[in-house]
Amino acid sequence: MGNTIRALVAFIPADCCQNYVVRDFREMPLDKMVDLSGSQLRRFPLHVCSFRELVKLYLSDNHLNSLPPELGQLQNLQILALDFNNFKALPQVVCTLKRLCILYLGNNKLCDLPSELSLLQNLRTLWIEANCLTQLPEVVCELSLLKTLHAGSNALRLLPGQLQHLQELRTIWLSGNRLTDFPAVLLHMPFLEVIDVDQNSIRYFPSLAHLSSLKLVIYDHNPCRNAPKVAKGVRRVGRWAEETPEPDPRKARRYALVREESQELQAPVPPPPLPPTNS
Repeated sequence: MGNTIRALVAFIPADCCQNYVVRDFREMPLDKMVDLSGSQLRRFPLHVCSFRELVKLYLSDNHLNSLPPELGQLQNLQILALDFNNFKALPQVVCTLKRLCILYLGNNKLCDLPSELSLLQNLRTLWIEANCLTQLPEVVCELSLLKTLHAGSNALRLLPGQLQHLQELRTIWLSGNRLTDFPAVLLHMPFLEVIDVDQNSIRYFPSLAHLSSLKLVIYDHNPCRNAPKVAKGVRRVGRWAEETPEPDPRKARRYALVREESQELQAPVPPPPLPPTNS
């Protein structure tokens, strides 16, 4: 039934659909939150811009590819969710919402981020996963209070050295990219607590034992020949992690030949010859 209703809504003229969606928002919600996720929106309902005290605005899972300049009237917004839409570029008006703390931009079609994003100096969490990024936009390195960065499922091959300037950054999620080497800049970020490089193409991991704040490193689904060394108490998720001892890198080739050696050991051993008998 739900899918049938969604299909019918898709054929409602845009203006009628907008009126239908916002009819319950005639007054400022008491919780200062508007959730229009999954509402089949193709245009942002301007009526929402009259809620000047709005703190949370969820527009996830729609068909939006632009936002009106009137959105800039919502200067109290702290959370804005634009994930699962059709944005090919981040609307400039988003960069005027200077109180934003959390910005969801995942699952769009973004190839870059505007330099004006640096104006969001209160941003703590940024989600840009599942876009079309081939490199991490350098403007991200200017978000001085950023604590959490979700950049998985893109096409990243390396990270900019400026990333180490983000001294408030605690967690970085990079799974499902195209990293062939462990990002060297992360070795200079001892304040990191969580590093996720799952599902990449990293073959060798350097020691992470010097990262004094590290609590969790996820490195599964990489063609690695060793596990990253970590300090005592740090959890590792991946091959040769908690249960199995880490192999000596010098013996990596031998590990790859375990099956052949095992087969040789299982080959039947001929019995020793019988001693000669005196006739």
